[in-house]
Amino acid sequence: MKFYNENCIEGAKKHLKSDSIDLIICDPPYGINGDKLDKHYNRDESNVLDGYIEVPEKEYPEFSEKWIGEAARVLRPGGSIYIVSGYSQLRHILNALANTCLQEKNHIIWKYNFGVYTSKKYISSHYHILYYTKPNGNVTFNTNAFFADYEKSEHGGSMNYLDREDVWIINREYKPGQVKNKNELPKSLLTKMILYSSNPNDMVCDFFLGSFSTAKVAIGLNRKACGFELNKNAFDYQIKNIENIEHGELLSELRQVPDNKLTNKGKPLQKDEINQIVMEFTQLTKTGMSQKDVCNVISDKYGRGYWSIQRMVSSLKKNSHQMQAISLFD
Repeated sequence: MKFYNENCIEGAKKHLKSDSIDLIICDPPYGINGDKLDKHYNRDESNVLDGYIEVPEKEYPEFSEKWIGEAARVLRPGGSIYIVSGYSQLRHILNALANTCLQEKNHIIWKYNFGVYTSKKYISSHYHILYYTKPNGNVTFNTNAFFADYEKSEHGGSMNYLDREDVWIINREYKPGQVKNKNELPKSLLTKMILYSSNPNDMVCDFFLGSFSTAKVAIGLNRKACGFELNKNAFDYQIKNIENIEHGELLSELRQVPDNKLTNKGKPLQKDEINQIVMEFTQLTKTGMSQKDVCNVISDKYGRGYWSIQRMVSSLKKNSHQMQAISLFD
């Protein structure tokens, strides 16, 4: 673990080698007078650490170009980066990303609870999360980090599919009476990014440590962590707390994901297998089972996705109807 009370741009040049970081998660300054938001929104920030350092709006484009350029340099080929942003300076972050080699994977919307109330426009209650990767390497994406391929919701939908949709509904954390930083990302949000996009012992970096939330969760999930924080008050306070985090201490809180069942998903169907599936589909349908239930039974038995079975059955039905139509004219 290496943490630096320095400007992240100069600090990265000084301390981080090129192609050395597996995952970067950053929540950069607002660029909207964030150091005065307590006055604008009537917030009680008596427990917020002093010294939040804002980036002037006029400097934001150049600032974004510089820090994102350094992030792209230090990220390993195949490494991932998540950048959390509001909408005010989003265009500058997107422009900076476009000027690197990084490739867009997803533009995620994080929907949170209790947006800032307004009466003359729609209430803003989301952030943008830009998920990019560096080319020319193996990208870590743990598809079944939270759910196995066969697990269903109470409405019958795939839990794995639902969890990997690009709109995330995750509540912000409120810590009344606790000392905190200006803006902290929820543990559940960080856990999601870290588990999907890194492996144990990978190096996770945060260019804007703030409350050290990213580092704390990364260490708790048995990853390594490093990063930068320019605010000396925040750095001095949090560097003591980080020493109390034990490697892997959060692993016991994770849900144990069962083994996948769809082991043949994506593999080409063989002729013998197709014939067997058709025969079983016909037999099961005759028992009065619905097509949906039959496809689920066959999916489990043959380790194939539900929709691949459904498409095959639909195709066979279509061909059968065509053959019947042709026979009428013979």
